[in-house]
Amino acid sequence: MNNFWFVLFKIYYFFKAKINKKKNIYFQKQIQRICKNFIPPLRVNGPSFVNENTILGKNVNFNGMKINGKGVVIIGDNFHSGRGCKIITQIHNYEGDALPYDDKTIIKKTLIGDNVWFGDNVTVLGGIQIGEGVIIQAGSVVVNNIPDYSIAGGHPAKVFKYRDINHYNELKIQQKFH
Repeated sequence: MNNFWFVLFKIYYFFKAKINKKKNIYFQKQIQRICKNFIPPLRVNGPSFVNENTILGKNVNFNGMKINGKGVVIIGDNFHSGRGCKIITQIHNYEGDALPYDDKTIIKKTLIGDNVWFGDNVTVLGGIQIGEGVIIQAGSVVVNNIPDYSIAGGHPAKVFKYRDINHYNELKIQQKFH
């Protein structure tokens, strides 16, 4: 009887992996079709969506990214996102003619440098610049610019450490990108 469950378990995971691979290919093709520009390779390993003003560098890896709004988003080379990440590129006008906000939306540009890594469930508000080599801790909400080579986290995200710049540059020169 144990053999039966083991075989059933293996069959289930075999077909689940096939379905997930097809879903990932679907999301990858959607991103390639919708984004303004991308440089291959592009890897998508989870439900991900972009807007038509998204520009993606080389070797971008989405594991669950949603880019909302109409603002421009530029993501550099070798970007990696965890699951459940969001970039919000527009906000409601709360200083307009109605409360809590009026019909006008404010569109903001977001820039993300090369070799950036977001942990799971990172939210980035529009108008933010995230520098080269930055790591954003899981669960963080980025509301201010983050400088090059920093590690930031929290709500709001604050820099709490910097990468070893010599080590970073050695790996960059050797082109050791994941």
